[in-house]
Amino acid sequence: MTSGTASAPSAGPTPPSAPALIPPALAVRGLWKRFGDKIAVSDLDLDVPVGSFYGLVGPNGAGKTTTLSMSTGLLRPDFGQVWVHGQDLWADPTQVKMLLGVLPDGVRLFDRLTGAQLITYSGLLRGLDRDTVAARTTDLLQALDLTGDANNLVVDYSAGMTKKVALACALVHAPRLLVLDEPFEAVDPVSAANIRDILGTYVREGGGTVIVSSHVMDLVQRMCDHVAVIAGGRVLAAGTVDAVRGDGSLEDKFVELVGGRTTGQGLAWLRTS
Repeated sequence: MTSGTASAPSAGPTPPSAPALIPPALAVRGLWKRFGDKIAVSDLDLDVPVGSFYGLVGPNGAGKTTTLSMSTGLLRPDFGQVWVHGQDLWADPTQVKMLLGVLPDGVRLFDRLTGAQLITYSGLLRGLDRDTVAARTTDLLQALDLTGDANNLVVDYSAGMTKKVALACALVHAPRLLVLDEPFEAVDPVSAANIRDILGTYVREGGGTVIVSSHVMDLVQRMCDHVAVIAGGRVLAAGTVDAVRGDGSLEDKFVELVGGRTTGQGLAWLRTS
């Protein structure tokens, strides 16, 4: 295994007359994680450029959620290091997490608060003043079509509404890097379109970077400019969407890289006529 003493990614000394190189929004080196006898992530390296809309795709059990959890301070790796905008996450997790907005998989919220209270709490927890939090909470509730349910308890929200209020909590402090694990799961098509618009504006005009994991290849192909294909805890391909997919679709390339496609033979009993 790779030791956890790797140094931050570097392009070497920069000539005085040349502009300083911008470190990646997220850089991962030699990341490992084992659960019992199962190796979930195996010596994984990944660079996410600043200002990119980065898709992370892979089959079930590929290691996507484990990778994102280790990259955002939710799960400590066995080996390897993570840098967020050039800062070592695990050397100073409290400080570096201020740069992050995270929507984890299977998010658990303080659901006995109302939607407005939950977003307000998240903003105050990030150190924002009350006036700023109040204004941003109103904006987020409106943008995510939650204004009518702002004063309802989150425990009474539908799965899609819960996902949207969790996204609002991740956005309220205007993070530099937004990491979203399956953000469109259980979200209706209209809300999904609104969220895509919000995230697109955040990247294009706000200078932010988005990492999103998804099983929907067509969505990633249309929404993202970069993509990494993960399987077996390793990166199989990474780069711009066009470079990774080549002449075909991203789904075709995904199947080619990951394999495992079956034809459904042996289910003759499903043919009713």
